[in-house]
Amino acid sequence: MSLAKLIKPDKTPATPLEEEIANTLVDLQSQDDMSEAVKMLYFCGAKEFSIGHEKAIVIYVPAPQLRTYHQLHNRLVGELEKKLRGPHVFICAFRRILSKPRRKCKTNPKQKRPRNRTLTSVHQCILKDIVYPAEIVGQRTQVKIDGNSLIKCHLDIAQRNYVEHKLKTITGLYKKLSGKNVQIEFPDWVL
Repeated sequence: MSLAKLIKPDKTPATPLEEEIANTLVDLQSQDDMSEAVKMLYFCGAKEFSIGHEKAIVIYVPAPQLRTYHQLHNRLVGELEKKLRGPHVFICAFRRILSKPRRKCKTNPKQKRPRNRTLTSVHQCILKDIVYPAEIVGQRTQVKIDGNSLIKCHLDIAQRNYVEHKLKTITGLYKKLSGKNVQIEFPDWVL
């Protein structure tokens, strides 16, 4: 019953971490106030990352179900962090990156590559998913003289309490997922 909550696209066997997350979702489904919302939810996989001396778990969910996961985010993440004993839990949509079409490629695509399947778009969406309770209000890319780039991300100051304790984990996790450096700030100015 619990493995029904895990549907992997590549049909590989479940890891112990994924089984534990599936069991937690089944437990939440048995509670009265969340049963209807959790009943139709499932996830595609989970990975654990070590960032410095902290650990983070990323749960990959189908992109169409991401909005439902966001509605349950605070309660779901709280329960998962309690059950998994410590690491920060992040919910991220499972997205694919399609390569850029080439001119003389034998497997020429029949249709144009959608914008949401590009590398840039997927990396933007990953950042948005990782900082979820907070909203991104501004973003700048700073290119240094030596060629390194740094993404300065400004979050809404109203959600500062939800995200501030995870800032180091978020920056390290985004570096591991996308390979890009990010600096997260809460600006003093208000739009």
